Amino acid sequence: MKLIHLLALAALLPAAVPGAETIWEDSFTNGPATGWTWRREDPAGWRASPAGLEVRVQPGNMWGPGNNARNVLVRPVPDPGAGEVEVAVTITNRPTSQYEQVDLVWYYDDSNMVKIGQELVDGQLSIVMGREQADRTRTIAIIPLDSFTVSVRLLVKGDRLRGQFRKPGDAAWRDAGECDLPVKGSPNISLQFYQGSPQMEHWARVSNFRLAQKPGP
Repeated sequence: MKLIHLLALAALLPAAVPGAETIWEDSFTNGPATGWTWRREDPAGWRASPAGLEVRVQPGNMWGPGNNARNVLVRPVPDPGAGEVEVAVTITNRPTSQYEQVDLVWYYDDSNMVKIGQELVDGQLSIVMGREQADRTRTIAIIPLDSFTVSVRLLVKGDRLRGQFRKPGDAAWRDAGECDLPVKGSPNISLQFYQGSPQMEHWARVSNFRLAQKPGP
């Protein structure tokens, strides 16, 4: 039974880019590790669990000029000009509200970022990737998804970013899209949870966070 459990867990772990050296991993089982900071924290809206970090998906938005989502989690990342940066996390959520989402975000500030995540769009669970610069938004991809658990990954090299996703049990990552970076200051990575229902208490989970960098030439 223990072996089966370990194999199931391993299938959810975001696999590394060949040659990338792990800089940081976080299971979130004791809450966010040192190095993470909250923006607009609601302490009652997050909790640690043996399966990862659980965050209540509350009303609010980060897509466009609203910029009022609660419990935005942020930490610095290395300069992608020094070598390709890989960031990955596993998301579990069962969204019920239009545009309810959990995102992995290459983040400069609330107005400049690139996101990839799991989102409910017109009743369809989807992988959504988008770019925002100076609060002007552009959707890069909306891809139907048939799994409430999914790993998402950002690969960033120089001024280019590629977003990927992988369902449990899949051997290969699937590309969602790519774009240039909306650079404004130093880069960070962010985990964001928003557009939840104001009537329903609804929690999502993130786990198996990994940050790595492939040394440059």
